[in-house]
Amino acid sequence: MILRNTLKHSFMLTCLFVMGLLSSCDPTGNTEDLEAQEDLKIQSFLSANDTLDFERKASGLLYLDLSVGTGPLAEPNDTAYMFYAMQYLSGSIFDTNFETTDTLIFKVNGGTLIPGFEEGVTYMREGGKSIFLAPSCLAYGSTGTYYISPYTPFIFQTHLVRLVKSQGK
Repeated sequence: MILRNTLKHSFMLTCLFVMGLLSSCDPTGNTEDLEAQEDLKIQSFLSANDTLDFERKASGLLYLDLSVGTGPLAEPNDTAYMFYAMQYLSGSIFDTNFETTDTLIFKVNGGTLIPGFEEGVTYMREGGKSIFLAPSCLAYGSTGTYYISPYTPFIFQTHLVRLVKSQGK
């Protein structure tokens, strides 16, 4: 009987604790603060890198050609072969394939990659090198992932090595 009462009380205390945590979490209460913090981080990055002349696209993507390619422009359903580095605004690299021989191969605007990356590729020509700054709304958004915080913008350094044009599919 004592064990049963102890378990019952433990369960009730656990439920009250979880309810207290949940009630203290207002997912909409600080959204504006988090968006403002992200905007400040982006503005700080741009100020610190004021020699980079990004073009702001309608989506909010910041795009910069380092060298314009001489090949065809990437279009939806083309197959792109790319080297890339995905970085935090601090410069810390999150993911890259630059120091490998394996290019990232994907269908342009195929919906399989981060939206900001997919959009940025559509401004590139084969052989080109570019930098994209993707705000969180074009990356992992307001929810983030298991290992990426919400409202995290990313920098992509890219090289479109090869482009295979779509056959109308």
